[in-house]
Amino acid sequence: MTLAELDVQHARSVGEVAAAADAAALEQVRVRYLGRNGLIPAVVKQMKDVPQEERPAFGKRAQAWRAALEAALAERQAAFAAAAPKDAPVFDHTLPGRWFAAGSKHPVSRVIEETAAIFARLGFSVADGPDIETRFNNFTALNTPAHHPSMDASDTFWLTDDLLLRTQTSPVQIRMMTRHAPPVRIITPGRTYRRDTTDATHSANFHQIEGLYVDTAPVSLADLKSTLAYFAKEMMGSEAGVRFRPHFFPFTEPSVEVDFSCHMCKGSGCRVCKMSGWIEIAGAGMVDPRVYEHVNRARGDEAYDPAKVYGYAFGFGVERVAMIKYGIPDIRWLYENDMRFLEQLA
Repeated sequence: MTLAELDVQHARSVGEVAAAADAAALEQVRVRYLGRNGLIPAVVKQMKDVPQEERPAFGKRAQAWRAALEAALAERQAAFAAAAPKDAPVFDHTLPGRWFAAGSKHPVSRVIEETAAIFARLGFSVADGPDIETRFNNFTALNTPAHHPSMDASDTFWLTDDLLLRTQTSPVQIRMMTRHAPPVRIITPGRTYRRDTTDATHSANFHQIEGLYVDTAPVSLADLKSTLAYFAKEMMGSEAGVRFRPHFFPFTEPSVEVDFSCHMCKGSGCRVCKMSGWIEIAGAGMVDPRVYEHVNRARGDEAYDPAKVYGYAFGFGVERVAMIKYGIPDIRWLYENDMRFLEQLA
C-alpha cells in the first residue's frame, strides 16, 4: 500500500464511522479496521515491504490513521449512548424465559428439621457443639472405661492424645450440664465420625441426634418412653408403636434399645424390618449417676447431685431414620450427589 492509498483508506474509514446507523454497524466498522484481522494491523505488518526511505512517513501516517479512527469511534459511540432512551430494558423481553428447577431439602436436613420441630413441642431446645472434642467430654465424662474398644485408634479419629473427632453428639450434653444448672432439656443434632468401613448401612461420617432431660423434679423411664412414643408417631405416623429392650450403654443405667414398629408393613413383617415387624432406631436410658459425678468435678460444685437430680438420655442416627422413612436401601445414596436420586425426593 502506498502513501496515497493509505490516505484514501484513512478518509474512507472515518467516513464509514460517520455513516454508521447504529451501535451494531459501528462495531462492524471497528472490527473491519481495528480488529485482530483488520486493515490497520495488516498495514502495520506490511511495513517491512515499504521502501526504506518511505518507512518513517508511512509509519507516521499509519499511526495518525489509527488515532483518528479511534477518536471518531469513541465520539460516535458516545453519541449513540446519549441518544439511547434512559428507560431502555436491560434485557430483551421478547426472548423465551429460562426454567430453573426449584431446589429441595436433603433427606438428612429434612429429618433433622422435623425432629427439632417435634421435640420443640415437648419443650426441648437445640444445642450445638464442636466436631473436635476432648477425651473427657467424649469418653471420660460419659463413664466410658479406659480400656473400652471405642477408644482404639482403629475405631476413633484421634488428632492428639487428648483431642479427637467426636464419635457421638453426647459430648454436647456434658458441655451443657457443665455450663448450666438443671433443668436441662435439649436435643443435639450434628456430625459424628468413626473409623467404619463404608457400605450400604455404614459411613465414617454420619449424623446423630441425641436428647437429654435432667431435672430436680422426678424424671422416670416412663417419661422417656412417652417422649419417644410421641416422637415415633409424629415422625413415622400415628400408628407407630415403640418397644424397649434391655441393653447396656456406659452412660445410662438402666439402658434400653428402642424399636419402632415398621411403618411399611404395620408389624406384619417385610423386607424393611427383616420380617420382624420392628425396626431398631435408638439407644436410651436413665443417666448413670457417675456421669453426674464427672460433671460436678468439671463444674466444681454439686449442682448435679446424683441423689437430687433425675434424667434420661437417648440417641439415634439421622441417616437411619431417613433411610427408613424414605425407603432408601443404601446410605451411600445420601452422599453421592446423584440428581436422579435426589430429584425423587423433591
